[in-house]
Amino acid sequence: MYAEFEALAAELAGAPERLAALVPPVVSKGALNIKNDWRANASGNAHAPHYPASITYDMDVRADAVEAEIGPDKDKKQGALGNILEFGTSKNPPHNDGGRALAVEEPKFIAACEAVAEQALLG
Repeated sequence: MYAEFEALAAELAGAPERLAALVPPVVSKGALNIKNDWRANASGNAHAPHYPASITYDMDVRADAVEAEIGPDKDKKQGALGNILEFGTSKNPPHNDGGRALAVEEPKFIAACEAVAEQALLG
Protein backbone atom coordinates (compact mmCIF):
# COMPACT_ATOMS: atom_id res chain seq x y z
CA MET A 1 0.00 0.00 0.00
CA TYR A 2 2.88 2.38 0.77
CA ALA A 3 4.17 1.93 -2.79
CA GLU A 4 0.80 3.06 -4.15
CA PHE A 5 0.98 6.27 -2.10
CA GLU A 6 4.52 6.89 -3.29
CA ALA A 7 3.41 6.44 -6.90
CA LEU A 8 0.49 8.82 -6.37
CA ALA A 9 2.76 11.37 -4.68
CA ALA A 10 5.23 11.15 -7.56
CA GLU A 11 2.44 11.64 -10.09
CA LEU A 12 1.00 14.64 -8.22
CA ALA A 13 4.46 16.19 -7.86
CA GLY A 14 4.49 16.86 -11.61
CA ALA A 15 1.06 18.52 -11.60
CA PRO A 16 2.26 22.12 -11.07
CA GLU A 17 4.66 21.93 -14.00
CA ARG A 18 2.01 20.38 -16.24
CA LEU A 19 -0.51 22.99 -15.12
CA ALA A 20 1.92 25.82 -15.86
CA ALA A 21 2.11 24.60 -19.46
CA LEU A 22 -1.65 24.04 -19.85
CA VAL A 23 -3.06 27.27 -18.39
CA PRO A 24 -1.65 29.99 -20.71
CA PRO A 25 -3.41 28.65 -23.84
CA VAL A 26 -6.71 28.47 -21.92
CA VAL A 27 -6.39 32.08 -20.74
CA SER A 28 -5.34 33.22 -24.21
CA LYS A 29 -8.32 31.49 -25.86
CA GLY A 30 -10.71 32.97 -23.31
CA ALA A 31 -9.27 36.44 -23.82
CA LEU A 32 -9.50 36.09 -27.60
CA ASN A 33 -13.14 35.00 -27.34
CA ILE A 34 -14.00 37.95 -25.09
CA LYS A 35 -12.16 40.38 -27.38
CA ASN A 36 -13.97 39.07 -30.45
CA ASP A 37 -17.40 39.09 -28.77
CA TRP A 38 -16.77 42.56 -27.34
CA ARG A 39 -15.87 43.82 -30.82
CA ALA A 40 -19.03 42.23 -32.24
CA ASN A 41 -21.16 43.73 -29.48
CA ALA A 42 -19.65 47.17 -30.05
CA SER A 43 -20.04 47.12 -33.83
CA GLY A 44 -22.66 49.20 -35.58
CA ASN A 45 -22.40 52.32 -33.44
CA ALA A 46 -22.61 55.19 -35.93
CA HIS A 47 -20.92 57.54 -33.44
CA ALA A 48 -17.97 55.22 -32.81
CA PRO A 49 -17.30 53.18 -35.97
CA HIS A 50 -13.60 52.70 -35.18
CA TYR A 51 -14.10 51.77 -31.53
CA PRO A 52 -14.41 47.98 -32.05
CA ALA A 53 -10.96 47.84 -33.69
CA SER A 54 -9.47 49.43 -30.56
CA ILE A 55 -10.43 46.42 -28.41
CA THR A 56 -7.37 44.23 -27.85
CA TYR A 57 -5.91 41.96 -25.21
CA ASP A 58 -2.50 41.51 -23.62
CA MET A 59 -1.23 38.45 -21.79
CA ASP A 60 0.98 38.40 -18.71
CA VAL A 61 2.43 34.97 -17.94
CA ARG A 62 4.46 34.67 -14.75
CA ALA A 63 5.59 31.75 -12.62
CA ASP A 64 2.77 32.38 -10.14
CA ALA A 65 -0.04 33.73 -12.36
CA VAL A 66 -1.45 33.99 -15.86
CA GLU A 67 -3.50 37.08 -16.65
CA ALA A 68 -5.11 38.73 -19.64
CA GLU A 69 -6.16 42.35 -19.86
CA ILE A 70 -8.93 42.86 -22.40
CA GLY A 71 -10.39 46.16 -23.53
CA PRO A 72 -10.02 49.27 -25.63
CA ASP A 73 -6.49 50.49 -26.25
CA LYS A 74 -6.60 54.23 -25.61
CA ASP A 75 -3.77 54.75 -28.11
CA LYS A 76 -5.94 53.41 -30.95
CA LYS A 77 -8.54 55.42 -32.83
CA GLN A 78 -11.62 55.92 -30.60
CA GLY A 79 -10.14 53.66 -27.92
CA ALA A 80 -10.39 56.49 -25.42
CA LEU A 81 -14.19 56.24 -25.71
CA GLY A 82 -14.07 52.90 -23.89
CA ASN A 83 -15.09 54.08 -20.43
CA ILE A 84 -17.88 56.26 -21.81
CA LEU A 85 -19.30 53.53 -24.05
CA GLU A 86 -18.92 50.68 -21.58
CA PHE A 87 -20.09 52.42 -18.40
CA GLY A 88 -22.14 55.32 -19.76
CA THR A 89 -22.41 58.91 -18.57
CA SER A 90 -25.09 60.99 -16.90
CA LYS A 91 -26.57 61.54 -20.39
CA ASN A 92 -25.86 58.19 -22.07
CA PRO A 93 -26.66 54.70 -20.81
CA PRO A 94 -23.90 52.07 -20.58
CA HIS A 95 -23.51 49.68 -23.50
CA ASN A 96 -21.92 46.92 -21.37
CA ASP A 97 -20.41 45.37 -24.51
CA GLY A 98 -17.43 43.96 -22.61
CA GLY A 99 -19.53 42.86 -19.65
CA ARG A 100 -21.82 40.88 -21.93
CA ALA A 101 -18.84 39.29 -23.69
CA LEU A 102 -17.37 38.29 -20.33
CA ALA A 103 -20.67 36.76 -19.18
CA VAL A 104 -20.82 34.60 -22.32
CA GLU A 105 -17.23 33.38 -21.94
CA GLU A 106 -17.25 32.75 -18.18
CA PRO A 107 -18.85 29.26 -18.15
CA LYS A 108 -16.68 28.10 -21.06
CA PHE A 109 -13.56 29.43 -19.35
CA ILE A 110 -14.41 27.74 -16.05
CA ALA A 111 -15.02 24.43 -17.84
CA ALA A 112 -11.69 24.73 -19.67
CA CYS A 113 -9.87 25.49 -16.39
CA GLU A 114 -11.45 22.46 -14.74
CA ALA A 115 -10.43 20.27 -17.68
CA VAL A 116 -6.78 21.37 -17.59
CA ALA A 117 -6.66 20.99 -13.79
CA GLU A 118 -7.88 17.43 -14.14
CA GLN A 119 -5.44 16.79 -16.97
CA ALA A 120 -2.56 18.16 -14.87
CA LEU A 121 -3.51 16.00 -11.89
CA LEU A 122 -3.97 12.82 -13.90
CA GLY A 123 -0.79 13.30 -15.88
